[in-house]
Amino acid sequence: MAVTKWIVDPEHSEVKFKIKHLVISSITGSFNNFEGGATSDLNNFESAEIHFSLDVSSIDTNVEMRDDHLKSSDFFDAAQFPHITFQSNYFHKVKGDNYKLSGLLTLKGITKPIELDAEYGGSERDAEGNLRVGFEVEGRLSRQEYGLNYMQLTDSGGLVIGEDVKLIASIQLVKQS
Repeated sequence: MAVTKWIVDPEHSEVKFKIKHLVISSITGSFNNFEGGATSDLNNFESAEIHFSLDVSSIDTNVEMRDDHLKSSDFFDAAQFPHITFQSNYFHKVKGDNYKLSGLLTLKGITKPIELDAEYGGSERDAEGNLRVGFEVEGRLSRQEYGLNYMQLTDSGGLVIGEDVKLIASIQLVKQS
């Protein structure tokens, strides 16, 4: 089996998250610095190995004060836990261009299994002749399972921020020669 190595192109990829605020709307944020890659069969991503790392200090919600709070020990504790990492243990086709991506997510020093949905967007050569592939990845996690236990309440007794975090990533991989 011929092995192909791929790296994430951060200039053509994005990693975002959404979480409920005051239980009435969602806040969207992103991580602006990340790296990752994959190792696959030459012509197939079935059973590919996938790894990813996010720089917690690059969190961006378009509100500097909120970003600073998210980097603090109330949330991600970026000083002690500077990266969020993912290592796949299973990637398989479900139907058509849809895949299930399972692996271990480490956030704030806690490692837990997670399953994500991935949709293959296709492949294309860029202007320099490099082969690129794209994937849209989505999933959910419970923030408290990863030690993000900030529990401020509203006047009516609801949580200021929700429990579930939606993950959304648009990833472009470049084949390495």
